[in-house]
Amino acid sequence: MNNYKVGEIAKIVGVNVETLRYYERIKIMPKPKRLPSGYRYYNDDDLRRLLFIKRAKELGFTLKEIDELLNLRIESKSTCGDVKHLAERRLTDIEEKIRDLKNIKKVLLRLIRQCVHEEVSSDECPILEVIEKNQ
Repeated sequence: MNNYKVGEIAKIVGVNVETLRYYERIKIMPKPKRLPSGYRYYNDDDLRRLLFIKRAKELGFTLKEIDELLNLRIESKSTCGDVKHLAERRLTDIEEKIRDLKNIKKVLLRLIRQCVHEEVSSDECPILEVIEKNQ
């Protein structure tokens, strides 16, 4: 089993050292062990866990959901269906965000098309007018 210093494990996984320390504070990563010399170190299990967290974040899971996934991994009574349900919830959230972003895109495109006189003073800019009216 390998031992990694905080900077080493962070570099291997591709996360910031402060991110790793934050994960420890919120308890999705365990506190590192200590060598007899007093140095803190991480082992291969910690490396796998940190990689899991990073990959789950890349799939759009929140830290709370990642904690749930980690707990489902540990619980002997958990099923693949439990994990699937959590992934389905995440997918629903992502689909809602995509719809919202598409709506924002439509509005911005419409506003950009309305701005036909680029040399007009910003006081008369239709984009700014619409934003101001929607407050």
